[in-house]
Amino acid sequence: MTAQLTTQMSYLEVTPRLKYLPPRERPVHRVIQDAEGCNMVELLAAIVGGPQQIEIAETLLARFGDIHGLYRAHVTEIANIHGVGDSTAARIQAALSLGKRMLVPSAEVARTINSPKDAADIVCPMIGHQDQEHMLVVVLSTRNHVLDVVEVYHGSVNSAQVRIAELFRPAFRYNAPAIILAHNHPSGDNSASPDDLSVTMAIVEAGKLLDIQVVDHLIVSAASFVSLKERRLAGL
Repeated sequence: MTAQLTTQMSYLEVTPRLKYLPPRERPVHRVIQDAEGCNMVELLAAIVGGPQQIEIAETLLARFGDIHGLYRAHVTEIANIHGVGDSTAARIQAALSLGKRMLVPSAEVARTINSPKDAADIVCPMIGHQDQEHMLVVVLSTRNHVLDVVEVYHGSVNSAQVRIAELFRPAFRYNAPAIILAHNHPSGDNSASPDDLSVTMAIVEAGKLLDIQVVDHLIVSAASFVSLKERRLAGL
């Protein structure tokens, strides 16, 4: 009797939770009915798929902290989680990257930049939560419509590493008259460093020679931003 009970308990421990849920409560059905109303585990489980999808989704979020940590993780780190593998890890990264790209205005629904906050609303969700520095170039039309948002640097943003020509390349691609720069401070302190100011001044001067206006440089974190133009710093 004891052996039989132990076997039954062992079976229950390894039986996927998905099996005990009615069809309407399973992640895929929940996403079909109301994706906006789903919690993070349900959304991630629907991407993961398979019988252990709920357990794997919970493990991923616990291992990487939250969805931002999961996005920052290398695909091999995700693949190494028990039950995931290369294909599922690739699907997860693809889904998160698609979500990030949704933040970039499309050509059909171009956003107009009328203030630093308009630009911050675009770039903060893209790089504000990153744990390394990223630099973006927001490419603007003559009417300040956003034509594209391009990541040009990943890592420390300083005068020794930034190649100014790379920052203007996206503008050349669109024959655009203006750009906005943005980079994040993972520390959460948005104060402009000496390197931030020296790099920006060099970029502004180069822009004058190339007839491309550097409209602003935003320093952002997860919850806030600083506009060098508003503070009249670095020649802006």
